Amino acid sequence: MKKLKEGHVPYNTGWAGELRKGQIIRILATTTVDFVAFDLHDLRERFDQARTKVYNMKIFLSTGDKLMSKSIKHLMTIAEDTFKEGTHDLQKGMCSRIRFQLAKQEGRLRQYYPREITEIPDHGCWENLSNALKPYGISPEDIPSPFNLNQTMKIDGATGKMEHTQIRPKPGNYMDLRAEMDLLAAFSACPDLPVGGKPVDVLIYEP
Repeated sequence: MKKLKEGHVPYNTGWAGELRKGQIIRILATTTVDFVAFDLHDLRERFDQARTKVYNMKIFLSTGDKLMSKSIKHLMTIAEDTFKEGTHDLQKGMCSRIRFQLAKQEGRLRQYYPREITEIPDHGCWENLSNALKPYGISPEDIPSPFNLNQTMKIDGATGKMEHTQIRPKPGNYMDLRAEMDLLAAFSACPDLPVGGKPVDVLIYEP
């Protein structure tokens, strides 16, 4: 494949970029990455968690599965997924400053996170994606709930109870996502409180 672009996204910041049909975005990370996508020619058409789950008939996606929009447009295909130690999340939304503050105020940080949290971030993925998508005129309220790469959640099939885990990929892990139409893609290098966030590398390829 021919490499077209590459970038390094620091911890707890965001990235946005355009993809043409057939191009592949590779996200290299050992931390949670909150990923979203939009039809480049109609930004109202965007990734949808619920439609994606129903289309694939599963809550854990991997190689060969498809990311869908609310009107059932095929946005992307997972071309390769090297994360074998855990799963990716389609249940949660995004962390944010308000979310952290509320959890601290209610004394629930320990309930949400499997390690001691001594200091909460002053922003999170919602702010990161909002800043990254602002040049495209997308308001924070219009950012969809994301596909949370590398965020392994423990989900009780009987009760539906969700718990964070500390399962994350090893160095060298990546996911390749192929654009099935011209797209605007964006992601946040999550602060990932369960384990502590890290930078993320991104590459765009052409087959």
